[in-house]
Amino acid sequence: MAAAVDNICFHFSSSNPLSHSHQTSFLSFPLVHYHFSRTTLTETAVNRRHRSSISTTPIHDSIPKKNGPVISISDHTLKSSGGSGSNRDRRRTVRIAWEKLVRWSRSWRSKNKTDVLEKTRKVVVLGGGSFGTAMAAHVASKKAEIQVCMLLRDENVCRSINHNHLNCKYFPDNKLPENVIATTNANDALAGADFCLHAVPVQFSSSFLKGISSYVDPNLPFISLSKGLELNTLKMMSQIIPQALGNSRQPFVVLSGPSFAIEILKKLPTAMVVASKDKKLANTVQQLLTSQHLRISSSSDVTGVEITGALKNVLAIAAGIVEGMELGNNCMAALVAQGCSEIRWLATKMGAKPTTLTGLSGSGDIMLTCFVNLSRNKTVGVRLGSGENLNEILNSMNQVAEGVSTAGAVIALAQRYKVKMPVLTAVARILDNELTPKKAVMELMSLPQVEEV
Repeated sequence: MAAAVDNICFHFSSSNPLSHSHQTSFLSFPLVHYHFSRTTLTETAVNRRHRSSISTTPIHDSIPKKNGPVISISDHTLKSSGGSGSNRDRRRTVRIAWEKLVRWSRSWRSKNKTDVLEKTRKVVVLGGGSFGTAMAAHVASKKAEIQVCMLLRDENVCRSINHNHLNCKYFPDNKLPENVIATTNANDALAGADFCLHAVPVQFSSSFLKGISSYVDPNLPFISLSKGLELNTLKMMSQIIPQALGNSRQPFVVLSGPSFAIEILKKLPTAMVVASKDKKLANTVQQLLTSQHLRISSSSDVTGVEITGALKNVLAIAAGIVEGMELGNNCMAALVAQGCSEIRWLATKMGAKPTTLTGLSGSGDIMLTCFVNLSRNKTVGVRLGSGENLNEILNSMNQVAEGVSTAGAVIALAQRYKVKMPVLTAVARILDNELTPKKAVMELMSLPQVEEV
């Protein structure tokens, strides 16, 4: 039996390393393209009582020179006939390849160290929700001398953070670093800040930012953590922030990707992406946020990262409805696949890059939000599918499920770009109480049988 393998490419999606420690993990490596040239695998079965022998032509594993030195294992030919000696050779080949990669990664990190963290004295976080709190703790834990100031509206949460180092509303059992402080005074929070993390829900961002615009330095970089579309204007955060601040040149970066706040707070391995039209700014924020447990990729595709972050919340509600109705795994997989196609159709029409849609902010975030029960948007869907009323669901939640308010905006955007989105439209209809989940499923299953695109 013979099998041919052509141009297999393995792609780690971060352009910079996260860890400066000597402990090695997948989070420690910079962007690497592994390219295996055409390799023919031949298997010859001697007979049923003998083991098969598998031989390969030399495998060339190269890393492009622009990203680092070439790592090659072309001198090692893999041969296996079932003997212990050949197994040792195979293990040695794998070990050598790994050790070369690790050495190259450490060398790359030592040559690309920056002083972003050293120069940063103060970071302000707008909003005191779960994700804003988690990112405040993350930045503060990187350097004890950095002051991380959270601008809040809730005085009780403010006192809890300052006196007990706890966000009593969202993380009552998780201590925050002592260099995280909170205030309700915008001038105190923003004065002297080097970076601003914006974590206010999208629907409230415009009015909030207008209220503090007089305290914002026109050169202060804004890092948006908010996902969604403004309902009435269909605008994304990259449009809302500069308009609300009255400064079209306000430095802007969006941070997105598969990430639950509690796991960031617990320092579990996480990978995200920052996107900006200013490549230098994206790299700067990348270095500010990168750590041993948080890997940050960079991108120039602001539209792609933002729109996928908004649309996946609506799809997560649909996935929750399927689970709440107990429609099974086949239905769940079919629905999410259809939803991914709909997101791709609209995002590419808006100018998003296809590679973004299959990256961390696209496929990565969709998988996390649709398949894991920690998702707020999926939780809304599960309860809707179980027969609960939307108003009762929202009133019982202490966090914002952005997909609820985004759904209508998504459909309006789809109409603007002339894109049909059956699944996401059905979600919007269910949320408007114009369609029951059961009826929506029946209608979707009755759609014409068309060619997959």
